[in-house]
Amino acid sequence: MTERIAELNKKFLQTPVEEVLKYFLTEFKGKIAFSTSLGAEDQVLTHMIAGIDTGVRIFTLDTGRMFPELYELIDRTCNTYKIEISTYFPGFEQLENMVNEKGINLFYDSIENRKLCCQIRKLEPLKRALEGLDIWICGLRSDQSVTRLNTKLLEWDEQNGLLKLNPLFNWTHDQVWEYIRTNQVPYNPLHDKGFLSISCQPCTREVKKGEDVRAGRWWWEQPESKECGLHKSPVYKNMKEEMRGE
Repeated sequence: MTERIAELNKKFLQTPVEEVLKYFLTEFKGKIAFSTSLGAEDQVLTHMIAGIDTGVRIFTLDTGRMFPELYELIDRTCNTYKIEISTYFPGFEQLENMVNEKGINLFYDSIENRKLCCQIRKLEPLKRALEGLDIWICGLRSDQSVTRLNTKLLEWDEQNGLLKLNPLFNWTHDQVWEYIRTNQVPYNPLHDKGFLSISCQPCTREVKKGEDVRAGRWWWEQPESKECGLHKSPVYKNMKEEMRGE
């Protein structure tokens, strides 16, 4: 598997994103899906995928703490591209137990609490969404944060046991927005207010001048811990251990 992934990464290194998508959507037809957060990168991919096949399965995770603007964007996106976006929600029993035990805003108290909240609101629904798939498409870019520096086009997702395709892995922030403007891709109006990376409302703020794209996510934590767990990079983990002499 490792050799095949390396081979495909080399093969498609200089290939336009639309051609990459066409290959994998055909090769894994019926076993591939796109996970969208409705962020800028994901809206670019939605535009491309809809131009190839409007029947491709697209899903999103609703944590129950999202900005109102997200829901309007879901409707606008579906209507624009004549597609369906399936929504996955947290299990109500786990959610009720967590909130009743630790409080409604537990994530501010500790990294452990925040990760527990992400586990219940994001990771568990994701596992259900990925059932039966061989590969999932994501909008990760390598320059988004220090935790994503080593993002590749195609990776093996160890925690979910399937392939992960990152078609925009080597795009820059400016490339994403040039594409959005050129192709009139619908996007979240919060981006125009400085919210560059958007997730749950209590855990997202606007990004200040000079900060990286994901600085507005979990801003009270150190950069190396600022992932919800959906995307784990073993390469980054090994890098951190080397720096610490572990």
